[in-house]
Amino acid sequence: MSLQDQVCLITGGGSGIGLGAGQMMAQEGAKVVLVGRTASKVEAAKDEIITNGGTALAFALDVADHDAVMQMAQDVLGAFGRIDVLVNNAGHSSYHRRLLTTTPEEIRSVIDSNLIGTIYCTQAVVPTMLEAKRGTIINVSSLAGVTPGPFSGFAYGAAKAAVINFTTFLNVEFQNTGIRASVVIPGEVATPILDKRPTPPDSEARDTMVDVEETSATIMLIASLPQRTNIPSLTIRPTMHRDLSQEILASP
Repeated sequence: MSLQDQVCLITGGGSGIGLGAGQMMAQEGAKVVLVGRTASKVEAAKDEIITNGGTALAFALDVADHDAVMQMAQDVLGAFGRIDVLVNNAGHSSYHRRLLTTTPEEIRSVIDSNLIGTIYCTQAVVPTMLEAKRGTIINVSSLAGVTPGPFSGFAYGAAKAAVINFTTFLNVEFQNTGIRASVVIPGEVATPILDKRPTPPDSEARDTMVDVEETSATIMLIASLPQRTNIPSLTIRPTMHRDLSQEILASP
């Protein structure tokens, strides 16, 4: 159960779950590739990993940009010669959550970041995984994809449901090739993205949520299991269920 010298590519790697997973994987000896839209965030994350004795690269790009994603994968292969693990973590919700208020721009942005980016990044790494006859793809979905509603928004829920479906598809198409796909389905996780919600939860509410470190440990578990073993789906959620009624009513 080691990631020593494995190359782990993580989208949404500049903050939250992606950053936590990248730091944890680097501590276990992985060569980490952090991908994100904000150059300053992924560069800072890369520098921190290197300062702590790890190996890391950073790429600032939009995962919904097909050409940029394909070029990034080629650059990673040029630097390290392999890609062992892909963590499709990039994604966000919209400010508006309801059918008649969510704008076309918000719908497109949510689907691009959560679903289209996941597909493009997977297309970019599967050829080298097929050649190596091994590879791990971990897609980060959400309970919103299982239990949709105005709390999380219809666009986000639909995109995350599609991510779950896509993960199952990967395991069917690439059965017996050595590639395994898993989907992590978190409930509420205390990440900085909570500040962008229409009604940001207070500190007391965040204390009841799953922590970034715990979610990152879940991703680490899946990635570090022997290749013969796959966890197709894993749900992680808070033990305590908080009252969301007021936040649902306030959803724009």
